[in-house]
Amino acid sequence: MPVLNRIADFAEEMKGWRRHLHANPEIGFDCHETAGFVVAKLREFGVDEIHEGLATSGVVALIRGQGDGPVIGLRADMDALPMDEMTGLDHASGTKGRMHACGHDGHTTMLLGAAKYLAETRNFAGTVALIFQPAEEGGGGAGVMVEEGLMERFGIREVYALHNEPGLPVGAFRTAPGPIMAAVDDFSITVTGKGGHGAMPHEAADPVVAACGIVTAIQTIVSRNHHATKDLVISVTQIHTGSADNVIPATAWINGTVRSFDKGVQAMVMRRMREVVEGQAMAYGVKADLDYNLGYPATVNAPEKAAFAAEVAGEVGTASDPDSPREMGAEDFSFMLEQRPGAYLFIGNGETRGVHHPEYDFNDDTAPYGASFFARLVERAQPAER
Repeated sequence: MPVLNRIADFAEEMKGWRRHLHANPEIGFDCHETAGFVVAKLREFGVDEIHEGLATSGVVALIRGQGDGPVIGLRADMDALPMDEMTGLDHASGTKGRMHACGHDGHTTMLLGAAKYLAETRNFAGTVALIFQPAEEGGGGAGVMVEEGLMERFGIREVYALHNEPGLPVGAFRTAPGPIMAAVDDFSITVTGKGGHGAMPHEAADPVVAACGIVTAIQTIVSRNHHATKDLVISVTQIHTGSADNVIPATAWINGTVRSFDKGVQAMVMRRMREVVEGQAMAYGVKADLDYNLGYPATVNAPEKAAFAAEVAGEVGTASDPDSPREMGAEDFSFMLEQRPGAYLFIGNGETRGVHHPEYDFNDDTAPYGASFFARLVERAQPAER
């Protein structure tokens, strides 16, 4: 079964929604205008309940089907990125420093398309909870919604989400059982020495040399402390220090990111990084303080839900190998999957610029496939009695 006929009928309408959202991006938890647009559409569609203000600007809408049954959750993220757009499109961002460079405008549109169809047809049992979430890009809005009781309040039993993927053909989907995206942590290290003249290093305690030693030693955690068959990335991405060629500074700062899937690996990294930083500081005669911050957990699909979602995706478009490779990127939908079984899938955006690129744009041809997937997922998971 390809794109549902009814959804194909209003594909142009969906394009209009998406381009409006793209031109009016909002950041983090402050997605009030986006939420207002979503709520207006949901009221127009005739959903049964609308709940606003979750995680500041999140929205949950309920659509009841035919007869009793469980509640299935479908989630879309709404927030944009703090960057300038360089597409030159007619519907480009109207706000400098804000851009929908990750396709959340498309994700919101796909869920709105599913909402319109499901509110019209109601060819399912139980209830569908449509979750429109702010602050995926660093704010952890999904975690906040969970902490506010999202799952319990609405009785959600399982939950699903889609993310567009440039390079994957339009109409294609991919997912995998178990971990599909990594946990993301960040760290910062403050190295404090003793400043001095660049010509007299013996009178100083050089934090620059110590910082270089720390960075080099951190790389051995992956190569010498980690089991080679378990995925792990540690990247030092920033070093800041100094003000002049002939001045040894008093302080240096190091920042970076850690990506992993296994909580045991994550614990090992935290322990070894602390040991490395302390040991290197002692060796160079400086003081070093590590601040290690746990971020989004790994996104872990329930195997049976991922297999079911892949089957539904194959009905709407084409589904890839069910053991699709996992990614080292991170996603706060992981907080929802920690609470309820479900699956996270990628949907093809075609040959476009990659996400987070200033020339990226969501492919409007993708939206009918995503909306049809969400709709068929509900109908298949909770079929109405005949």
